[in-house]
Amino acid sequence: MKQLAYYRAVADEYEDHTIDVPGQDELLSAIDSFRPGGDVLELACGTGIWTERLLRSATTVTAIDGAPEMLARARSRVGPAASVRFLEADLFSWKADRRYDAVFFGFWISHVPEDKFTSFWTIVAEALMPGGHVFFFDDNYRPQAELVEGSRSPIVQRKLNDGTPFRVVKVAYEPADLEQRLRDLQWNVRVTGTSGPFYWGTGVRG
Repeated sequence: MKQLAYYRAVADEYEDHTIDVPGQDELLSAIDSFRPGGDVLELACGTGIWTERLLRSATTVTAIDGAPEMLARARSRVGPAASVRFLEADLFSWKADRRYDAVFFGFWISHVPEDKFTSFWTIVAEALMPGGHVFFFDDNYRPQAELVEGSRSPIVQRKLNDGTPFRVVKVAYEPADLEQRLRDLQWNVRVTGTSGPFYWGTGVRG
């Protein structure tokens, strides 16, 4: 998958590509307020930035990513810890072998293709304990230079520092629309926007 190829290639320079736009403080405050205990599943853990935060409150964290290069960065960041387990897996076909008290994913839902949206949320539901909470966040930032297939296309072009181009899925969700889509899938999730392009969602199944 070309999207996976991008995340494998960008792993060593991932932090170079963060966006400097309004709303970051609001988002970080929301993330900090989510302090799950018990056993937490993190999907698309990337370089482990958020894994570190989860370990502040969680008993255990299972962190999954499809890119081995990202997982290597995450392991290096977190260091040896009996309370974290890293797994390499395709997030669109992986099935949980147990249930978790919370499921967390950051900057991932916008990269889920439309035809996999429903099945992805089924994976999340099957990984959660009854009454378990989901927390996610993302942004709908898509600069004009990335819209190589037009503003209506979910495909954008990203470039590495050396200029190598990759095309990835980047769906620009409006919080209210995403909240309704999840409600249609029997999720009781509130999606909140910031003063910038960021948003976060938290809630439960049913």
